Amino acid sequence: MKQIFALLSGLVFGIGLIVSGMADPAKVLNFLDVFGTWDPSLAFVMGGAIAVTAPGFAWLFRSRQTPYFDTTFRVPTRNDLEPKLLTGAAIFGIGWGLGGFCPGPALTALPLAASGTLIFVPFMLGGMWIARHTPDLMTKTKKGPA
Repeated sequence: MKQIFALLSGLVFGIGLIVSGMADPAKVLNFLDVFGTWDPSLAFVMGGAIAVTAPGFAWLFRSRQTPYFDTTFRVPTRNDLEPKLLTGAAIFGIGWGLGGFCPGPALTALPLAASGTLIFVPFMLGGMWIARHTPDLMTKTKKGPA
């Protein structure tokens, strides 16, 4: 049952990306081009998503002790900014700005078989693989007494 709702949530998310225009890299690049052909419509998409999600989460956390399909709410508890997080966010932002895609819209646009998508997605998956299989150089190893 959990997988069915995950699939349905993904489909709703993908449809939302298509309807909002976020699967179109030109629209996203125009949103990021603040000093050129700026298109503020995606700001309204993001604002609308926050306006719906924030009250929904507030209601859910007040009305339930556990989520419907899990044993506990998985809410981030860390609030520090570490170099690894900032570096990853910068790489993500640069990739989004250069390609006009982030992972969700890229996968949503993949069936359209546009050349940009067909180039972006394999490199995105390769980057994800490299990130998963690269040793964490930022973590300091602590050596205890021998």
